[in-house]
Amino acid sequence: MTDMNTWHLPDPHSQPEFYSDVASKRLLAFVIDTVIVALVSLMIVPFTAFTGLFFFPALMAVVGFVYRVITIATGSATWGMRILSIEFRTATGARFGLTEAFLHTVGLNVSFAVFPLQLVSVILMATTERGQGLSDMVLGSVAINRPARY
Repeated sequence: MTDMNTWHLPDPHSQPEFYSDVASKRLLAFVIDTVIVALVSLMIVPFTAFTGLFFFPALMAVVGFVYRVITIATGSATWGMRILSIEFRTATGARFGLTEAFLHTVGLNVSFAVFPLQLVSVILMATTERGQGLSDMVLGSVAINRPARY
């Protein structure tokens, strides 16, 4: 039995099944995660005496940041990614921890704040052999189809 923290990233040429459809799955996972974040944010609004409605986009941004960091740090994937059986791996093939989850989420938020960076990220995901976005390229990480557990 192989320790999942010591294996390396799969080769996209000899093991393409790890990268098959990952870019489209990431997009769908993002939609699922956005719905989850919106629902959680809506549940928080009454606890703000409904003033949260005035800054709802900022509330969603904070909830989304915390949601992404916690879910990625605890399972190397957000709930949307888990539903679609994809997960993040570091450059060495290890699952994400708190530091990697935090840095990846910061990169995602910077990309959203600066639209050209988001555009570059989308283009990279669609064209690179490992489907890496800009944050992935900077961190050396990838999103892969989750390997079978045994």
